[in-house]
Amino acid sequence: QVQLVESGGGLVQPGGSLRLSCAASGIMFRIYAMDWYRQAPGKERELVATITSGGSTNYAHSVKGRFTISRDNDKNTVYLQMNSLKPEDTAVYYCHVTSSRNNYWGQGTQVTVSS
Repeated sequence: QVQLVESGGGLVQPGGSLRLSCAASGIMFRIYAMDWYRQAPGKERELVATITSGGSTNYAHSVKGRFTISRDNDKNTVYLQMNSLKPEDTAVYYCHVTSSRNNYWGQGTQVTVSS
């Protein structure tokens, strides 16, 4: 059974930083690309960042240069370091993996950027 458990969200002031973590179980973590998505109120879920099994990364234009995705295969964990946060980054952030043609999502973690 695949499980993804996010943590690290919270309330932060504009310009601040947060690091999200996603612990995966039930999959051979090291062979899969992992993604972070986010969904703001009233908006569609959008892809934020992807890291491949080989460590290559891609980012949405809106977060490039501010967010960094990384992974620790020994801990079966993917991270999202978020710096220079803006109010428009406020959303629920979800970890995602596609395994055996199935999409798996975590429960999400709320990030609120506000003064």
